[in-house]
Amino acid sequence: MSQHDRTKELGTKPIGQLLMQYAVPAIIAMTASSLYNMVDSIFIGQGVGAMAIAGLAITFPLMNLSAAFGAMVGVGASTMISVRLGQKNREEAQLFFGNSMTLNVVMGVVFMAIVLAFLDKILHFFGASSHTLPYAREYMEWILYGNVFTHLYFGMNAVLRSAGHPRTAMAATILTVALNTALDPLFIYGFGLGIKGAAIATVLSQCVSLAWQMWIFSRPTEVVYLRRDTLALRRRIVGGILSIGLSPFLMNACSCLVVLLINKGMVRYGGDLAVGAYGIDNRVLFLFVMIVMGFNQGMQPIAGYNYGAQQHDRVREVLWRTITYATVVMTAGFILCELFAETIVRAFTQDLRLMRMAAHGLRIDVALFPVIGFQMVTGNFFQSIGQAGKSIYLSLTRQLIFLVPCLILLPQVVPAIGLPALDGVWWSLPVSDGLAALNAAVLLYWQIREFQGRPVNFSPFHRFNLLRLPHRIHYFAVNRVAPYIPLFSLFQTKEKEED
Repeated sequence: MSQHDRTKELGTKPIGQLLMQYAVPAIIAMTASSLYNMVDSIFIGQGVGAMAIAGLAITFPLMNLSAAFGAMVGVGASTMISVRLGQKNREEAQLFFGNSMTLNVVMGVVFMAIVLAFLDKILHFFGASSHTLPYAREYMEWILYGNVFTHLYFGMNAVLRSAGHPRTAMAATILTVALNTALDPLFIYGFGLGIKGAAIATVLSQCVSLAWQMWIFSRPTEVVYLRRDTLALRRRIVGGILSIGLSPFLMNACSCLVVLLINKGMVRYGGDLAVGAYGIDNRVLFLFVMIVMGFNQGMQPIAGYNYGAQQHDRVREVLWRTITYATVVMTAGFILCELFAETIVRAFTQDLRLMRMAAHGLRIDVALFPVIGFQMVTGNFFQSIGQAGKSIYLSLTRQLIFLVPCLILLPQVVPAIGLPALDGVWWSLPVSDGLAALNAAVLLYWQIREFQGRPVNFSPFHRFNLLRLPHRIHYFAVNRVAPYIPLFSLFQTKEKEED
């Protein structure tokens, strides 16, 4: 099948078959990616110790911050490529690809240099103690040395999916996982490098997959490929990438803040072991989240292409199918974690106190798991159709407006009902997820009305309708506040162009 046929089928092939065609490889790839993070944690926990697990957990905010910059470029570029291919504008899709490569290199180098210069201070700020700092520093130094390659690897995988190569993107991730799994015991145990060996194994495995991706995109037969004349940064193209990528950037940046607050809460109310318990639980929950992200990645090129082609019926269908599948996955995660929490955490550690703490937290974390899939798909859906403002709004309300107050208030409140303050930190996650799901449902309702030709009416007669509140807040932020803030005016302009 030609590259043109691969992209054209996004607008013609039955949605059910198309979603499975694009989502299954992405799910396998994302699950494999999650598994190799789990493998790192398992080898570190079993081979280095409980404090090493806690040290690894301290690095999560910094890893999220690095991922934020990578996602801003990778997701922004892949979304714009999908939309431009749907509009039959291949040359502009090529420009987005070339500029994304340059942006990844620039951001990767700058991030590495700044963080390495202040690494100990940053890790102390993120909650490292004298016991966990050596492990966190040793791991993070080597991850930062490979930061540019990591950004390029994830960015090119996103473009592979948008360019009609979902199976190739899956194969690249599986290759990375297989190499990492093989190299972990060699570097950790064989060479006696400990936690540093896990970081080196991760970077080397990504570099090998990146070399293969570069070879694929060096072929002029690809729908987008490496061309020297597209690498020079152009203001309009960079603005388009960053405008759409701003949503995943803020989502990951907020995750950095949230994990920072969680780690500090864990240290304050439960000590270093509580940080390790959260690190274990985070790896476990990430497996189910990554499966949903795989569905989202499968949905992204389909929704983006059909939105660009003005085929709104197909956009709605892929949305509802993705929501259904995501809900099934998260419900399965809820059941498994509630029933087998101890068995799951035992794979990471033999420390009895750490096991009990992690199992208890895991059961609380998944309390509202069945609704999280819907919330995740909805946020990604707005991003996929180029409506970055709504996606950003959903990200910020979930991780700032809902979660941060919960993290501050619940540890103060739950002791009044006989629970330890540490439980307040654990319960902050499901409570904020439930509120975020309700918020997403209301905003999605108004978006579907617009698809059906029933535009949103902001007349005074509707001012007391509470169901309109999320849409009215977003409308006010994007159309009244954003024009006066240069950074946010980027995504406001792009939304108007795409609409």
